[in-house]
Amino acid sequence: MSHAQRDPGSVLKITRIVHAPRQEVFAAWTQAENVKQWMCPEGSSVSFVELDVRVGGAFRIDMHIGEEDVVHTGVYREILFPEKLVFTWVSQHTHYRESLVTLEFLARGEATELILLQTQLPDDEAVERHTVGWRQLMEHLAMVLQKRSRRPLQ
Repeated sequence: MSHAQRDPGSVLKITRIVHAPRQEVFAAWTQAENVKQWMCPEGSSVSFVELDVRVGGAFRIDMHIGEEDVVHTGVYREILFPEKLVFTWVSQHTHYRESLVTLEFLARGEATELILLQTQLPDDEAVERHTVGWRQLMEHLAMVLQKRSRRPLQ
């Protein structure tokens, strides 16, 4: 279950409980193999991922949606393993303007409370699109991590 909150100042906030340890949830955002598995809306795929996970490092994620690749880029601003990740987020849906995403990973027993805050979005349409998109992605992330935890140990 996720909770989304919209602020009139072109800000969005989504909170989601993920049934996985926060180190694993953090790794899902910072390892290319993991990002490729979950960072795509239903019916789409990730066609390219490149992550340089260090402060000042850049990333690129291409989501293949329908007949096109939607390119998302950004730069890591803050990395505090496994508690916090801050990066810029630029795509056609931000009108190629820089927005800022802050992720907090809070330990809740064996689960993680994931809080996503996105600021500096250019308009209400961008807020709405990103609210829908992030909610879908966080749901997909939770499902991928839950399936992983059900695998038998080898």
